Amino acid sequence: MALQPQRPVCCPGTVSENSHLRIRSVLGLFSQSSLRFQEVTRISATPRMLAGSGYSKRQPRRSLIPMTKASNPRGFAPKPQAGTSIRKKDQNKVDEKEVSGSSSSSKHTISSSGLTDRRVAGEAQTAEVASSSRIPSTVGKRRLDVLGETEQKALAGDEIDQQNFAHMPSDDTCDAETDGQIAEIGNEGDGIGLISQHVAVDHSDKEIGREAMTEQFNEAGKEMVYVKDQIGRNTIAESMVIAGEKETKVAVSESNLGIIDVDEPPEDQNGIAYTTTAIQESLVKLKADMDARTHKQLLENLADQNFSRGNKVFVVPQIVNPDQVIKVFLNRSSSALANEADVLIKGAYNGWRWKFFTEKLQKADIKGDWWSCQIYVPKEAYRVDYVFFNGANTYENNNSEDFFLLVEGGMDEVAFEDFLLEEEHKKLKKLAAEQAEKERQAEEQRRKEAEKVASEADRAQAKVEVEKKKRGFNHVMKLASNSAHHIWHIEPSLFKGGDRVRLYYNRSCRPLSHAAEIWIHGGFNNWDEGLSIIEKLSHSEKRDGDWWFADVAVPGRALVLDWVFADGPPGKAIVYDNNNLQDFHATVPKSIPVEVSWVEEENQIYRKFQEDRRSKEEAIRKKTEKTVRMKAETKERTMKLFLLSQKHIVYSEPIVVRAGRMVTVFYNPYHTVLNGKPEVWFKCSFNRWNHRKGPLPPQKMVPAENGSHLKATVKVPMDAYMMDFVFSERENGGIYDNRNGMDYHIPVTGGIAKEPPMHIVHIAVEMAPIAKVGGLGDVVTSLSRAVQDLGHTVDVVLPKYDCMNLSNVKDLHHRNSFAWGETEISVWFGKVEGLPVYFLEPKNGMFSVGCIYGRSDDGHRFGFFCHAALEFLLQSGFRPDILHCHDWSSAPVAWLFKEHYIYYGLSNARVIFTIHNLEFGVHNIGRAMTYADKATTVSQTYSREVAGNTAISPHLHKFHGIVNGIDPDIWDPYNDQFIPVPYTPENVVEGKKAAKEALQQRLGLKTSDHPLVGIITRLTVQKGIHLIKHAVWRTLEHNGQVVLLGSAPDSRIQNDFANLASELHSSHGDRVRFCLTYNEPLSHLIYAGADFILVPSLFEPCGLTQLIAMRYGSIPVVRRTGGLYDTVFDVDTERERAQAQGLEPNGFSFDGADSADVDDVLNRHVTQILFILFFFQLILFLKWNFEMSDEEVLICKCFDYICLI
Repeated sequence: MALQPQRPVCCPGTVSENSHLRIRSVLGLFSQSSLRFQEVTRISATPRMLAGSGYSKRQPRRSLIPMTKASNPRGFAPKPQAGTSIRKKDQNKVDEKEVSGSSSSSKHTISSSGLTDRRVAGEAQTAEVASSSRIPSTVGKRRLDVLGETEQKALAGDEIDQQNFAHMPSDDTCDAETDGQIAEIGNEGDGIGLISQHVAVDHSDKEIGREAMTEQFNEAGKEMVYVKDQIGRNTIAESMVIAGEKETKVAVSESNLGIIDVDEPPEDQNGIAYTTTAIQESLVKLKADMDARTHKQLLENLADQNFSRGNKVFVVPQIVNPDQVIKVFLNRSSSALANEADVLIKGAYNGWRWKFFTEKLQKADIKGDWWSCQIYVPKEAYRVDYVFFNGANTYENNNSEDFFLLVEGGMDEVAFEDFLLEEEHKKLKKLAAEQAEKERQAEEQRRKEAEKVASEADRAQAKVEVEKKKRGFNHVMKLASNSAHHIWHIEPSLFKGGDRVRLYYNRSCRPLSHAAEIWIHGGFNNWDEGLSIIEKLSHSEKRDGDWWFADVAVPGRALVLDWVFADGPPGKAIVYDNNNLQDFHATVPKSIPVEVSWVEEENQIYRKFQEDRRSKEEAIRKKTEKTVRMKAETKERTMKLFLLSQKHIVYSEPIVVRAGRMVTVFYNPYHTVLNGKPEVWFKCSFNRWNHRKGPLPPQKMVPAENGSHLKATVKVPMDAYMMDFVFSERENGGIYDNRNGMDYHIPVTGGIAKEPPMHIVHIAVEMAPIAKVGGLGDVVTSLSRAVQDLGHTVDVVLPKYDCMNLSNVKDLHHRNSFAWGETEISVWFGKVEGLPVYFLEPKNGMFSVGCIYGRSDDGHRFGFFCHAALEFLLQSGFRPDILHCHDWSSAPVAWLFKEHYIYYGLSNARVIFTIHNLEFGVHNIGRAMTYADKATTVSQTYSREVAGNTAISPHLHKFHGIVNGIDPDIWDPYNDQFIPVPYTPENVVEGKKAAKEALQQRLGLKTSDHPLVGIITRLTVQKGIHLIKHAVWRTLEHNGQVVLLGSAPDSRIQNDFANLASELHSSHGDRVRFCLTYNEPLSHLIYAGADFILVPSLFEPCGLTQLIAMRYGSIPVVRRTGGLYDTVFDVDTERERAQAQGLEPNGFSFDGADSADVDDVLNRHVTQILFILFFFQLILFLKWNFEMSDEEVLICKCFDYICLI
């Protein structure tokens, strides 16, 4: 009896007769590239069916109940032993069989591509549906690749032992290999094997159930199956039965599931269509729903826990890591925002120091009044700080303590500090690059505007020149003709520019009638380009006179030809025929129009002006660039030399310390107070001991490899600009080596922090070049400029003398006036050598006396000035960091400030007092030493020489010697306008030779290569005037030349030298010249032109003359005293002393103060002159590049000066 299938209401289509649907899931080998799971949804129609009459004849259902090893069920083979492999051959293809009638079926196989067909009972699922209907014997095949690419290569023949799915109540591993057999399962139970499950369904009213293998959920129609994949990981297979329609989701491995060769019924037969898109969308949706439910449950649990504990805030995940998105929850009803409509979070990271953020919270989809938002935690965070607010002024800030989260596994606070410094460094570099680009663009714009203005000026000047030429040309045109038939004519008569014509000249009755030769000297257009036509005339055969001719090329631009005749070529002619001083002129008949010619002439002149101007501008630009480059190189080199100048005590590696790098400090205690101590400790900090992290922990120094030094290594922070350190005998306390109270300092380069600028005010009575008497004026100017170049603010306060040279003051104007000391004081302001200077002019006429020094009331005048200067600073609102006063003349500033003005508003200032010469005003100097915070003098040797003076000795603890320097911009042979040929190391010999010749010519001396000794000095006893006189005579005896420039404040000395000058000028007028006056331009020429500069001072606090001499490549000859000893090293006797300071010998020196000592040194340098003069000039000049010269001394002075103050 045939059974008719009954279609359920929910089924969307019918089931084909005799359809035999076989679905097969094969777990192949795992791919190494991926072990994650993707999910495949299998959808099948399950109609209610009645059992057929042939159902009982089918094979018995295989039992899935675990069996003992001794009793294997029929149709199952024993499990192979571990380690064995059974190789299969020729099983890569799926056999297809067609059965007609009731036995006909179509097999639909899902398998891994290229893998061996392993069908083990209990390891795959196969659904077989019997029906009376039939399907075509030939069906289409298509490949469904649901999970992307599957394994293409099989391990042929290797049998992999696979495990059963877990968490199934009634299944067990059936390890027998049953090729060709399928386990059939009835409606009494279900089983899931490793590869296939065969489901036989009859057409009865009985629904197929899934009993033993499912874990029931309360939600209607849902079943969850927990299985294990090949490596034992839990996955979920969920099946849903709704109204007779069944959806099954199976978790399978991406790398091990392939769907191939699926026999699919044609669409027009209403078969079930399998589409990858539908499968994927179903999987994603189902997984998202499951994740959402699980996540929601987790959040509700956390919310309940936190609410029960009284916490108004929690985050997910609970452990916060960097580079992660977290979710922050706030219970609004428990917060200060309970009645607010809007809830926002405002926060930052790492103690409110990094990346501020504001986000709006939304109502969370969980029970309770919870609001939430997402926040990204950056990788730099170690802490998240935040508060909640309503978008206005109502805050929930955890009782004013703010909320915070600690971030685990990221940066700590120290690492974040370093990160901030690195970021700041990058920011500064970017800003610097942007600023440089802006400056470049601005400079380019200025250049274009300047070029436009200059071009217009060139055009205007060209028009002026053309007008001048027109006037001259018009005059010439009046004199021009086509010929003068009895004197000259041109053939052909019609010609143009570029033609070659023959010019005839009849010398009969002319000045050249008896000349042996006749030449034409010519030009064109009123001699516009000078002499451009030169030809010798030949005798002509013409009979009507004494005719001569020459063939002449007519210039292309010629409107008129100009010429004269002569009896010889240019330079040799004696007799001329110049047409009675009017020259000869002939028009060019076929020339271009005159107006066109003038336009071309103007353009040509304009182009010439432009070329000349641009050539000059380019030369200036190159010279400026070279000057800047040499100055930068000198500064860099100087700093290295300075840092190495104390190498016998302390130095660093690397020499130039850079921020963010490691540095090793080497220290030799042998020459210090720590000599012989068993231990030496290194104590270090940064930024003048004011670094934010404070001093580093003391570090015990260890022996260095060289044996004589100890060493310690530290890391320099990115925000350091100065490294500060001292040495001690113990970790805490004991004897210190602190460089006599100044500490050791090494500048740090490349950091993000710059030294805060100071405001320094110099109060002085001299300043070069406007009010200069001696070296004090030079030092005030040069030191101020150098310190200003370091980025500090510098002002100078000076009396306004009536004898002042105001031509060197730029933008001088009246600033204001104030009353003090029963008089009105006018304040003038101007710039001197780029420095801001305030000039005080009292109406009582105190400084309108025609001189700086030399009056009996000098002490009173300068005391008044010091008091007025402090009053000016106070009334003008100045708040300087440093008040710097100089010598006895401004010494009163020290005690006036400390006794009065420190209480009136200038309390921030410290007083620095510098002694330039202790010979004058000892009383004032002693009193200033008492009140000054720090005191200096101008060289180390001089500080030792005066240390025993009663004005100095009580204050040695704050007294320091710092060698002077000169201004490298003022004393610069490359940019010196007072010498004939600017020179650098590349052309020093040429430059000095030109300067020497110019000096000899200017002073009327014989041009000679003999040594020339220069003497530039004030003529005082201190300067060794008796030694100067002796040196002059001795030099003349050796056939040398002498030039002396200077004057004496003492009239007796001035007259004495005037008499000596008269005597020498009479006897040796071509070899000696005395200029007994002050002459700044001449001094530059003497420094450049002299071979030697003599400085025989009896005492010399520092001296600048020898430094300037070296700057210009002249050899200093000095007496060993004060700063002369500190800066000049004798070529014969002091090589070791020079090298100890990283220098080389650079001059001649002597010790005594009598004539014999001068004779000795002069004999040495004159004897060696022929051998060493050229060598010394070159070497001394190259001190720019290889030694610590005058400029470098100034730089070092500035560094010591800044460290001191």
